Amino acid sequence: METKKSSEFDKVLGAWDILVIAFGAMIGWGWVVSSGDWIKTGGVVGAALGFVIGGIMVFFVGLTYAELTGAMPQCGGEHVFSHRALGPMGSFVCTWAIILGYVGVVCFEACALPTIITYIYPPFLKGYLYTVAGFDIYASWLAVAVIVSIFMTYINIRGVKTAAILQTILTVIIGGVGIILIAASAINGDMSNLNGQYFVGDSTGSIIKTVLTVAVVTPFYFIGFDVIPQAAEEIDVPLKKIGKILILSVVMAVVFYALIILAVGHVLNPAEIAASQSGTGLVTADAMGKAFNSTIMAKVIIIGGMCGIATSWNSFLMGGSRAMYSMAESYMIPCAFAKLHPKYKTPVNALYLIGALSILAPFAGRKMLVWIVDAGNFGCCVAYCMVSISFLILRSKEPNLERPYKVKNYKFVGAMAVLMSGFMVAMYIIPGSSASLVWQEWLMAGGWCALGFVFCVVCKKKYKEKFGILVEIISDEDAAALQSSDEEISAALDVAIDAAINKILSQRKVMVQ
Repeated sequence: METKKSSEFDKVLGAWDILVIAFGAMIGWGWVVSSGDWIKTGGVVGAALGFVIGGIMVFFVGLTYAELTGAMPQCGGEHVFSHRALGPMGSFVCTWAIILGYVGVVCFEACALPTIITYIYPPFLKGYLYTVAGFDIYASWLAVAVIVSIFMTYINIRGVKTAAILQTILTVIIGGVGIILIAASAINGDMSNLNGQYFVGDSTGSIIKTVLTVAVVTPFYFIGFDVIPQAAEEIDVPLKKIGKILILSVVMAVVFYALIILAVGHVLNPAEIAASQSGTGLVTADAMGKAFNSTIMAKVIIIGGMCGIATSWNSFLMGGSRAMYSMAESYMIPCAFAKLHPKYKTPVNALYLIGALSILAPFAGRKMLVWIVDAGNFGCCVAYCMVSISFLILRSKEPNLERPYKVKNYKFVGAMAVLMSGFMVAMYIIPGSSASLVWQEWLMAGGWCALGFVFCVVCKKKYKEKFGILVEIISDEDAAALQSSDEEISAALDVAIDAAINKILSQRKVMVQ
């Protein structure tokens, strides 16, 4: 069942806006805290190569998103793609999975931001309250988490353009800090620092294995480009260009991560990286400090990482609320979540809910939030796989669908996207793999599935035939033409009815005479 309407959103996002939204979503806090682990696993060149390989894996998935977004530029992205290809139930599973990913990241970032402040200023922690899973919670820590959660929610309610402006400022800071580190490494680094850490392994086979170990983990750092399809109705850019920007954002993220790894290895030798990992754990920050011989510059990197947290938080709050809106519009979850703010045209109730969860999340402690975000990443990978499958189905099912951005060699691209995303899902499921979920994470993923099942059953019973309806967005020109056509039909009916009435009256007059 389908229905058509014109978009209720304001088209306010330009090319730069959607580029920084996607790029900012992919560049979080990991490049500051995890670079040492990547180098330890695969070596400097090996880790950088691993990110390139992982980026290629995500690139194929990104190509499917690029084509589908241009062909179906509607709020909800995955919801629309999977509905057209897999039907209502397939769409429900796909969209519900991606929402778990978005909500998980938003809640985690609410905890990560105040945690990072403690790296910069340890005395910040005041007023011990309690401990959860070994993590001590302080009143000052909670206060920052709650206040920033409220602020981020407020910014998103104010409108996507306001959120995009914030995203631009933060992303420019991240990029600037990263460029400073890369430039300082090139000037003050030493090639001798790379000795003994180009690769990890004593044979070609073992080197390949360590590089692939890094590559397996990297796709999870690229999650976020899919936020663009969620806000497709708010983008004021030619449809063909949207796909190109999405792909560009993935390439930029790959280059950023690879250059940061190379910069760290060019500044710090193996012993210094090991000492940093056993000390602060912030290897990238320590590399910046050594490059400038300044502890202040080390804190500049941390500030850049804080901006990365905020950009991911902002993007996923935006994406999660739009995904909920699209499900509510299809009566798959309570239709209250399809309400738009009368002034700012944002899905206000969905933002209130996700914002409330981000406010409550810090009370559970950081360890529990790590479990949530891992379960959420699993959900994102499931959605990626289903979108990739939808891409192939729609090429066969709707070959004449207008595709402003059309992928060449679609069978190869689609097959690679399905294989790569399916591999990512398998890594979460297979016990003993580098990304396999622990029982607490399975419990959270299972709880989310159970909640989705309840929504599905209740909404199907409440909304009956409306459940799973696909709302098709038509252009303003088509809407005007449709309205004009309706008016012409209405006018013709009026004329016909008047003629029929006049005829009946005239016949009656003749009979009376």
